[in-house]
Amino acid sequence: MTAKNLQQWLTQLEQGMAGGVIDMGLTRTQTVKERMALTPKCPVVIVGGTNGKGSVCAFLTQIYAQAGFKVGTLTSPHLQHYNERIAINGVPSSDEDIVCSFERIQAACGSDVALTYFEYNVLAAVDVFDRANVDVMVLEVGMGGRLDAVNVFDADVSVVTSVDIDHQAFLGDNVEQIAFEKAGIFRTGRPAIVGQLPLPESMQQHADNIGTPLLLLQRDFGFTKQEQQQWSFRFAPQNDALHLTERNRHALPIPALRGAYQLGNAALALAVVECLNHHFPIDIGAIKRGLLLVQNPGRFQVLPGRPLVVWDVGHNPHAAKALRNGLMSLPYAQNRIAVFSMLADKDIQSVLDIVKDQFDEWLIAPLDLPRGMSAVALQDALAQADIHAVSVFTDVKNAYQKALSQATENDRIVVFGSFHTVAEVMDVPRY
Repeated sequence: MTAKNLQQWLTQLEQGMAGGVIDMGLTRTQTVKERMALTPKCPVVIVGGTNGKGSVCAFLTQIYAQAGFKVGTLTSPHLQHYNERIAINGVPSSDEDIVCSFERIQAACGSDVALTYFEYNVLAAVDVFDRANVDVMVLEVGMGGRLDAVNVFDADVSVVTSVDIDHQAFLGDNVEQIAFEKAGIFRTGRPAIVGQLPLPESMQQHADNIGTPLLLLQRDFGFTKQEQQQWSFRFAPQNDALHLTERNRHALPIPALRGAYQLGNAALALAVVECLNHHFPIDIGAIKRGLLLVQNPGRFQVLPGRPLVVWDVGHNPHAAKALRNGLMSLPYAQNRIAVFSMLADKDIQSVLDIVKDQFDEWLIAPLDLPRGMSAVALQDALAQADIHAVSVFTDVKNAYQKALSQATENDRIVVFGSFHTVAEVMDVPRY
């Protein structure tokens, strides 16, 4: 059956073709890529890591767009609409463009290859960008790196934002194993920018084995926060083989993305800009505009108005630490309300232990997904974390509406735990 519209296609991909399971490996995607002769004609940046990938992609998208370049950006998951995953200059692609690529992919699959949802996603993105003649592609790794479908494409510059425990069933249960998987996006002779400190041994070893020059935060590049809401960026690569120019950029505006950790993500993006400077010279004005205009919904997103409302898609211990630090930097709140739900395959106990001191009241609800935690499982997890001020709702939207109705202007509401949790509240009116 040939699907007629995007929703039919997505339903077909979710329910059929690969049974809805995650099936790691590159063989299927590589086969279809070769049949489609799908080779990017422009520089490719591949961004991996446990947390911060989406923010780095958002910074790069906005900086290059502000400099007048056409940038195609693949991200995942989406918050509200699938089209968000395949964007050009930050604008989601049309249903028609995506369906056209899906049909081309299906034709290339023939009768002998069945691709997963995410494999279609990746190939469609690159096909859409290729047909649109973008100047640069920014591709976010879905999970891991080595066996992720994105890795059938070669990065001119690769980025690993951070390495922490997540997706243990697929990537391993310790940082060294996970770091090796993420280092799979490295390429011989092409720079790899790493924000993880200290650098995992397995990542250094893999880079040495294949001849990837590493650019490390605090060694080859760094940032310093200054007064008057400004910061500076230093780029001083130690590896002469890359032939990169040292540069300092001063008086940069604090990024529009909230959270102290975003300076690190912005520095990673600026290191990419320096690595590709011979392709795309970027003036300081475009960088400043990019930092001020960047958008990445759901990443410690503070909504305007009162009560203070924060949306955060963080769903692992590393993200929980960043969320806690962000909340501690906000003004005092009289009553601190959590609207919370998570997926069953996440480390909920570690997340709760990290953030529980930041909330006085918890409004919880199950996510209507096969991987969503049930209401009973959520209650048990909170009880185990010694959290007792808990109210249970049928869905996240109702929990959020209750929080809005009961909160005073001096209270704070934080919606967090999953992309799905935040997505459920995005269309709920505040007043």
